[in-house]
Amino acid sequence: VQLLESGGGLAQPGGSLRLTCAASGFPFSSYHMSWYRQAPGKARELVAQITFGGSRTDYAGSVKGRFTISRDNGKNTADLQMNSLKPEDTAVYYCNAKHKWGSHDYWGQGTQVTVSS
Repeated sequence: VQLLESGGGLAQPGGSLRLTCAASGFPFSSYHMSWYRQAPGKARELVAQITFGGSRTDYAGSVKGRFTISRDNGKNTADLQMNSLKPEDTAVYYCNAKHKWGSHDYWGQGTQVTVSS
C-alpha cells in the first residue's frame, strides 16, 4: 500500500499550488480520500474530503471557496487545487485514504507547502 503526495513547494501569497496523491496497492475506488495538514506546533487538521465515488466533498471553513478536492478513480489519484494561498496555509499536507466502511485507513508521508513572499 502506498500513498505518494507530490506538488508541494513554495508559493507566494495569492498564488496557487496543486497537490496530487497517487495511490497504489489497494482498491482506490472503495476509499474516501482526504487531505489533512499540520502546521508546526499545531494539531493535524482536516482540510478537505471526497467520498469514494466522488459525489460529495466537504471542506474546512478556512479553505472553503479557495481549495478544491477531486479524484480520478481510473488513475487512482486525488488532487487538491489550492488557490488564493495565504501564509497561514503553510503546513505539511497529508493524503489519507479511509475505507468506505470505516474499518481502516492509510496515510501518505506528507508534502511541505510554504506560502511566503
